[in-house]
Amino acid sequence: MKLAVTGATGFVGSHLVDAALVAGHRIAALTRREQPPRDGLAWIAGDLHDTAALERLVDGADAVVHVAGVITGHTTEAFEKGNVEGTLTMLAAATAGGVRRFVHVSSLAAREPKLSLYGASKCRSEELVMRSGLDWAIVRPPAVYGPGDKETLELFRMAKLGVMLMPPKGRVSVIHADDLARLLLALAGPEATSGVLIEPDDGKAGGWTHREFARALGNAVGTRPAIVSSPGILLRIAARADQLLRRDKAKLTPDRAAYFSHRNWVVEPKRGAPPALWKPQVQTQQGLDATAAWYRDRGWL
Repeated sequence: MKLAVTGATGFVGSHLVDAALVAGHRIAALTRREQPPRDGLAWIAGDLHDTAALERLVDGADAVVHVAGVITGHTTEAFEKGNVEGTLTMLAAATAGGVRRFVHVSSLAAREPKLSLYGASKCRSEELVMRSGLDWAIVRPPAVYGPGDKETLELFRMAKLGVMLMPPKGRVSVIHADDLARLLLALAGPEATSGVLIEPDDGKAGGWTHREFARALGNAVGTRPAIVSSPGILLRIAARADQLLRRDKAKLTPDRAAYFSHRNWVVEPKRGAPPALWKPQVQTQQGLDATAAWYRDRGWL
């Protein structure tokens, strides 16, 4: 296939590109900065609001895989522009370019649109995709981890220090970026099911309690960390402090604090991928171990 990919320079997108090239697909990928050349990959300079760039991106494509989005924002406008308007421009480009297959990467946060600005924007992006008239598939990943991720890196660092401040008691599903990339490729294929909303995970029924996942992170870095469940109010205070210290670079925003405080981020089994299409291959403890090794090799941990 020839795939038009957004978000290819990000964490999930880079894993998708690697998997697609290994599988022999050709890729046109959007980028705002100059990138090193790779066989089978054509970089298209521009962004989601550059109509001419999007026309070049989708030219001759068999499918669009829309990964790009805003995860950490400080205003409604930031999420609206990145997640809603960005999805709308990609849908328009696919329609104008005659690309029927559209795979959209959303988030479990879309299930709770009133909980966070991020979740609300992802919910609106899903509605746009569903009403587009294209041959669509939507994926709602849970927490994604793997080599290159800078979000879960903070959790690995806490585990190495020996004290883990975790959200209030609850459960969470997770997925390795390589497994997610394989699912996105499968959904982009011409024989894949259309009009589906999929919530994938690592195959652990009922997800992980926060304490279980913290212990697994400790195993990955060779520690037995003390695990402290932080009440939601402490997370919100920490978010305010992070904003004061790091301003626009803050990782824990009030919006993310609200998201993290929710007790149930476990995928719905009824929304799992058809087994004939995809199954997870990365066992989570092994995936965490390999991710920790990757971080250490690069001096991140």
